Amino acid sequence: MATRVRDYYEVLGVPRTADEGQIKAAFRRLAMQYHPDRNPGDPSAAERFKEVNEAYAVLSDPEKRRRYDRFGPDWERFQGREGAGGPSGGVHVEYHQVSPEDLEDLFGGEGPFGGFFHDFFGSGFGRPDAGPGGSDVEAETWISLEEAFTGVTRRVETRGPGAGRRVEVQIPAGVRDGTRIRVPGQGERGRGRTGDLYLRVHIRPHPVFRREGDDLHARVPVPLDVAILGGEVLVPTLTGKQVALRVPAGSQNGSRLRLRGLGMPSLRGGKRGDLYAELDLRLPEPMPPEARELAERLRAARSARSSA
Repeated sequence: MATRVRDYYEVLGVPRTADEGQIKAAFRRLAMQYHPDRNPGDPSAAERFKEVNEAYAVLSDPEKRRRYDRFGPDWERFQGREGAGGPSGGVHVEYHQVSPEDLEDLFGGEGPFGGFFHDFFGSGFGRPDAGPGGSDVEAETWISLEEAFTGVTRRVETRGPGAGRRVEVQIPAGVRDGTRIRVPGQGERGRGRTGDLYLRVHIRPHPVFRREGDDLHARVPVPLDVAILGGEVLVPTLTGKQVALRVPAGSQNGSRLRLRGLGMPSLRGGKRGDLYAELDLRLPEPMPPEARELAERLRAARSARSSA
């Protein structure tokens, strides 16, 4: 029984008049929906995922799409033969699916699936065989949280069988610890393609701020009288400036107050994260007599309530 080849437009759920943006958006949605990491143990999802990749590989390439629109499922057999009277049984067709780099361009950075594409399809996935190529080069660097906040340039020295080189890599604002940045064509040279440089970014711990995603957390000292009566305290930010924070009366130790938009910038663009001030109540030093008297009255009142 013959297997029906699905129409690539049908696979992506777009009309034949779809533009590049519509095709890319459809692929992105379906790739996330059927990604095997989101559907463990589901062979139908894995098959659908491959089908979506195959459709996008053709429809995202203007020349391949033109031939597909003209010849349909047999478009590969007509490659290079459109003006020669039709297909030839001896025609060699070189065909590649979507590469990991294409996914990186779509999703930004390493994309939502990390290194899955290299693991799933192999390290040579999607790359033309142009003879022995240069190897990829791995490197790493450490930056401060302030540098992750603003973005920074790092000079990386690479060494290989040939002469080494120095490469300046732009690390974008909002980068997270462990992010792997790909710099095309800056690895080892070969007779074919030149390898790529992969720079792993690590962020040093900060003495004041703790990062969770794009949000920042900081413990903020609050005098006891401010916690009881309410008032303002100053909160540090990564810009170096302090901002005033209104503390409500009766605030408890460890309470968190949010300052919107004062966290880390988003690596993908859009709104910034928030800064959470964690209240750290402090007793006055030295302890004045009035504070001791107040504490004694509070203790007496608490004892009276508990014995009533």
